[in-house]
Amino acid sequence: MSLFDPQFKDLPAVIPVFPLPEVLLLPGGMLPLNIFEPRYLAMVQAALAADRMIGVIQPLAAEGLAGDPPLYDTGCAGRISRFEETPDGRILISLNGVCRFDIAKELAPHEGYRRVQADWSHYEHDREQGLQNCLDRSRLFPALRGYFKLHGIEADWETLGEAPDERLVTCLSMICPFGASEKQALLEAPGLDARAEILTTLIEMAAGEHDCSPVRQ
Repeated sequence: MSLFDPQFKDLPAVIPVFPLPEVLLLPGGMLPLNIFEPRYLAMVQAALAADRMIGVIQPLAAEGLAGDPPLYDTGCAGRISRFEETPDGRILISLNGVCRFDIAKELAPHEGYRRVQADWSHYEHDREQGLQNCLDRSRLFPALRGYFKLHGIEADWETLGEAPDERLVTCLSMICPFGASEKQALLEAPGLDARAEILTTLIEMAAGEHDCSPVRQ
């Protein structure tokens, strides 16, 4: 099994999961994480000693509730492709998105971190999918300019313009500051074409609502 590109049949039956609200990892995407909480340091160390796989998934409940919150049914597993230990005891990692999964069953925690039995069966073609229809950039980019301006996001428009459609959809879905339900809709889209349509619609709606807001006197 390749260290950074496991075959579908080699995906592990059990994976640790990292609940992160309003954080999205997608197949083919890259997510940098700063690990400092003891149980998640233990999780990363265990993953590094095994198959390097960690599932990123959103909690359903709001933060601040007692105990571990329930989780969405679907997350995305990533493989640690890079890690760095810092002098103050943190671990900086990069997770490369591999494949989505459904939770078949949550297992007892191990050293404080959560683990699940992962059902990969619905996502065998995650890394093989491509956009069947071209992304409508003439529709996306005008709304994206307004959206970035609204959120104070600086962009290299030349680089965005040159990015392949698949990479652009994945990166924008991950970096745009959508809410939890919007992030989950992007994750659970059946394919890249559906994800591209959801992404464009979300950006258009957010930019349009801002443009139509009443002027305050």
